[in-house]
Amino acid sequence: MSIITEEELVDLLDEHDSPCVSIFQPMHRTYPERQQDPIEFRHLVNAVEESIRPNFPPARVRPVLRQLHALAANPAFWLEGRDGLAVLASPTTLHTFDLRPPVSTLALTADSFHIRPLIRTVQSAGRIQVLCLQRDQIELYEGNRDGLTKIKPAGVPLTVTEALGDAIAVQRKQQAYRGKSPGEPRPAPRGPGVPAGHPAKGGDAKLDAERFFRAIDRAILNHVSYPTELPLIVAALPEDWSLFRSISSNPHLVPTAIERSPASITEGQLQTEAWKCIEPHYLARLEKTIEKFQVARSRQLASDDLAEVLCAAAEGRVGVLLVEAETAEAAARNIGTATHHKRIAATVDDPLDDLAKLVLRKKGEVIVVPKQRMPTTTGLAAIFRF
Repeated sequence: MSIITEEELVDLLDEHDSPCVSIFQPMHRTYPERQQDPIEFRHLVNAVEESIRPNFPPARVRPVLRQLHALAANPAFWLEGRDGLAVLASPTTLHTFDLRPPVSTLALTADSFHIRPLIRTVQSAGRIQVLCLQRDQIELYEGNRDGLTKIKPAGVPLTVTEALGDAIAVQRKQQAYRGKSPGEPRPAPRGPGVPAGHPAKGGDAKLDAERFFRAIDRAILNHVSYPTELPLIVAALPEDWSLFRSISSNPHLVPTAIERSPASITEGQLQTEAWKCIEPHYLARLEKTIEKFQVARSRQLASDDLAEVLCAAAEGRVGVLLVEAETAEAAARNIGTATHHKRIAATVDDPLDDLAKLVLRKKGEVIVVPKQRMPTTTGLAAIFRF
């Protein structure tokens, strides 16, 4: 199981046979707390069963419940610790995704999947990539303010050996060995005790590091940054960051770095420090979008009225939609039936979630925004294309 991708989110926008069950559950990473996760999930499945049996034909209900009960009874599935879980089931499909951050417990049944928490995971606003850079290896991460996941993109070397091959030491013009033509290049001399596959020492090591960094910069630019256009944050020792920044041609490189050895920080610390680097840029981008909304509304090219925005979305006129992150959970609590503290089982369609799906189908951008950052009190703000 993995974090949802944009392609998988697009697939979820397609029509599916109903009932479509969407379960979101906070999870535990550590033992023994995570032993409670499958128990909690079974309670949610039972609540879902009570809500859908009276409302859908048995022939449609049975395959959904069969998949959910099988998942609950699969011990291997529950061995892995995670922050949150999304389970989306219909009579013919079953999807499971890791969630960051963990969401409030929520179980909804409708004619389509509830996807707003998933939009927040994949949306471009707030997504980042982090390069942990050392002189002999790198690691790449992708995520947002809620967490990072290690990635291994094709075409990006992860070690100096992969990047430079056998000629780790810098090739340099020196006097040739007997029998070779004068001036033929050969590997630079290594210091005593330097094993194969490691950079040379002194000035040669610096030149090797520069060659390695150039190869990494070129590979990341072509295989990661150009395709995704996400901000790239570097975590490295100050001297390595200075060298990498001086040679990098990546326009998505964030000018502020985590100037610490990647080997000295945990993934949790890496995520926290990375978000400190990008938060001013994220807030500036969000503020710019909000300013565009205010200007567009003064020209009758934006709205926060649900009915008006739904009509515009159906016509393909919504270019950008801001939706409040917390509204869906609040709506479900008002409509649904609480069966166990925050456990909800409801047969509802969330209007804002349906609106978000409609905008995405029409190739608009949807940004899930914390309540304190929303420019309206209706839970939505739409900027029209025309």
